[in-house]
Amino acid sequence: MARKSAPMRAAAHIPAPESADASEPSEDEAYVTGSGAPAAIERRTLEQAIGLQIRHHRKTMGLTVAELAGAASVSTGMLSKIENGQISPSLTTLQTLAGALNVPISLLFSEFEERRDCSYVAAGQGVVIQRRGTKVGHKYELLGHMLGGPVACEPYLITLTEDAAPYTAFQHEGTELIYMLTGEVVYAHAGNSYHLKAGDSLLFDSGAPHGPERLVVKPMTYLSIIMYEKD
Repeated sequence: MARKSAPMRAAAHIPAPESADASEPSEDEAYVTGSGAPAAIERRTLEQAIGLQIRHHRKTMGLTVAELAGAASVSTGMLSKIENGQISPSLTTLQTLAGALNVPISLLFSEFEERRDCSYVAAGQGVVIQRRGTKVGHKYELLGHMLGGPVACEPYLITLTEDAAPYTAFQHEGTELIYMLTGEVVYAHAGNSYHLKAGDSLLFDSGAPHGPERLVVKPMTYLSIIMYEKD
């Protein structure tokens, strides 16, 4: 005779744990900007930077590892480890290697000491630029400068005063960003016109003729950031 199965009991309702807010990053999650720029290259250790310099100058001189090791009176195994940043050589060893490479010892540290530029300009302290051909009523205040890197970046605060006149023939290499702060202007670029008010921006190839076509509300101020590759 078949046994009756025990009646099934309703499963107790256990509320699911609240999921973490997707917008809240975990404590170990890195914050990132909205920029699409590649991640910064991780900074090399001092040993790696020295090793790269030694390898670079050895190859520039056309020397093999064995030849440089012999000239500096170190073993090929030690020199190989130095070039790969696996050991920290003594100053005496570095001085000997620098002598064999015919370079100052300070040059071996140059890559590690590479500068990461930062330029600070206090309010009202930007350098006023006066170049040949600067239009009357057009004031250019340089807000900073970068010394290193392959790309030049020139940020200006431009003020067009009451006596300023339109001029649409500016033309130079690079890319320019304009961000309006005060006033209104009709800005020309490559045959097109754009009515800019406070908060508006314009990004363009500055190799085409451009400039303020009609000064609607004066005085006016805007940021002009010019970027171009260095020679």
